[in-house]
Amino acid sequence: MKPKHIEILQPRLERDFLPFVRQPGRYIGGEVNQIVKDLTACDVTFALCFPDVYEIAMSHTGLAILYDVLNRMDGVAAERVFAPWIDAEQVLRERQIPLYTLESKAAVSGFDAIGFSLNNELCYTNMLNILDLAGLAVRASERTEDDPIVIAGGQAANVCEPFADFVDLCLLGDGEEAVVQLAELLRQMKTQQASKRDFLLAAARAFDFVYVPSLYAFEYADGRIVSFAPKEPDLRVRFQNAVVEDFDGAAVPEKPIVPFVKAVHERVSVEIMRGCPGRCRFCQASFCRRPVRYRSVERIVEIAKANYAATGFDTVSLLSLSTADYPDIEELVVRLQDYFAPRHVGLSLPSLKVKQQLQLLPKLVTSVRKSGLTIAVEAASETLRSVINKPITDEDLFAGVRAAYSAGFQHLKLYFMVGLPGETEEDVRRIAVLSEQLARLRQEVDGKVANINVAVSWLVPKPHTPFAWLAQQSREYFQMAKDLILQEKRRLNARFLQFKFHSIENSILEAAVARGDRRLGAVIETAWRRGAKFDLWNECFDAGLWAGAFEACGMDLDSAAQRRFAADEILPWEHLGGPEKSYLLKHHAAAVSAAEAG
Repeated sequence: MKPKHIEILQPRLERDFLPFVRQPGRYIGGEVNQIVKDLTACDVTFALCFPDVYEIAMSHTGLAILYDVLNRMDGVAAERVFAPWIDAEQVLRERQIPLYTLESKAAVSGFDAIGFSLNNELCYTNMLNILDLAGLAVRASERTEDDPIVIAGGQAANVCEPFADFVDLCLLGDGEEAVVQLAELLRQMKTQQASKRDFLLAAARAFDFVYVPSLYAFEYADGRIVSFAPKEPDLRVRFQNAVVEDFDGAAVPEKPIVPFVKAVHERVSVEIMRGCPGRCRFCQASFCRRPVRYRSVERIVEIAKANYAATGFDTVSLLSLSTADYPDIEELVVRLQDYFAPRHVGLSLPSLKVKQQLQLLPKLVTSVRKSGLTIAVEAASETLRSVINKPITDEDLFAGVRAAYSAGFQHLKLYFMVGLPGETEEDVRRIAVLSEQLARLRQEVDGKVANINVAVSWLVPKPHTPFAWLAQQSREYFQMAKDLILQEKRRLNARFLQFKFHSIENSILEAAVARGDRRLGAVIETAWRRGAKFDLWNECFDAGLWAGAFEACGMDLDSAAQRRFAADEILPWEHLGGPEKSYLLKHHAAAVSAAEAG
């Protein structure tokens, strides 16, 4: 690996790019608390990329952590690069300006590594688009020795085979310590003038959280995987997630960047725990992000104070998969209130569960934003909740919501999921019935009916979960369910219920891509070359384009989504850092048994 040539594009951008885009604040950098180093004086340079627009990317906590830990290292620089929106991409391409980083306005192609944080299957085409805008080949096999090493991390790294042909290396699990180790190895190998392949081999042998797809091969027969094996001796065939053991001592940005353009979540965000003690059988994160680790109350308060002082944000948000399961939640809320309430800073408590904590919490949070409370009920019947392993009783649900109304919360947002094993039409209709009952429950408190927003999503059987072996329901089933819910709303004359349904087409594509193997890379590339990008955005998503890409590659989109895996089948993701297959199959059997009993 030779020293890189760093091309600074500032003059060209000021003359030929920024005057011609609709929101230049997305592309100028220079925000409060950004970190700028002399790239030419650094041993290792990282371009950190979240494959979406600035407002989304700047709300991603994981990227902010990696940015902080890498820039704390002497001789290492990390800069940000995000996906340019449609208008900006057009200007870049027309004027042949390569994609650049926000801090130094340096061409991305001159960095040692490009690190993608990937958290959803529908952002893969954006990753390819970013590589192409940087002037790089999208396939790893077609990039040169002088090109950056392309690294993928985030939740999608645990299911990386569909995009394996486009990346050099996948980092599994917690990133904040693992990326430091990877950066040190890269520095060492650069000093030795080792080749890119030498670095990839060294990383693959040194770290069980590193997966290098090009070093492994699959064999297929009758549409199934029949073997997975390394191409080189002494390479592991089972990988483990990197785990930060000392979560209290883990690195946290104390001076987050203050965005120029209003971000989706513009607030002080503090991760209070990692992992989830629950095991909802549809939830990939609860099965992959283990063990459960907690930050101390003292450390959380310290982080919140430092972040507030550095940013001036008017809300503190406590992040976790399940905030109510934090063991010292009552003490934490009181401590934060004591400090922030006099400063008119609100407290946001997402991810609340309907348990005793929810009944107690509203009494404590006088500074919490009370415009609404979000509860993930997931299933409208207790029977289905037992199927998904979410033990919420209707009694607990009603008691918790009544307590919230009494504490001053005026609105609810409820999350439900359709397409669960054992689900009946009555279960689907009950989503509207239960929502109506919870809205009218407010009358017992102040005589008014609550306005409730109800979000309904469609089950995507995710890898590394007990539902991974299941077929997804058809688009016709989901449309029928949507119609049933709206019919029931009209029958109840429940105008105070506002239903929002996730895109059926998005969910079908997500299921098809999530459980795909390496052969799906051809579909992703075909879709991108035909114009697919920003697939998470309704104004950009084209379901027909994706169906055509599957067909062009000899596959069928619906069949891929509705595929059922056999218990003895080699799964495309089972080597990639999730729970043991036998453990998941026990949960799977329990879910099937509960569905049949119901």
